Amino acid sequence: MNLLEQLVTSFIGKADVGHLGLLLWAVTSSAAAWFVMREVSAANRRFDDFVRELNRFNARHEGDEP
Repeated sequence: MNLLEQLVTSFIGKADVGHLGLLLWAVTSSAAAWFVMREVSAANRRFDDFVRELNRFNARHEGDEP
């Protein structure tokens, strides 16, 4: 019997099905928040790269070579 089955059996045996649902909700919410934060961080990095390149482009065409 693996760990997950033991946990589920333990929760059901004690009639703590509500707590099991709350645990599953918390784990899922935390995973979703982690995924969203990772994606926002990557998007912010890409936007920063874009602005930096745009600044270089503008400086090059205005004669202010960095």
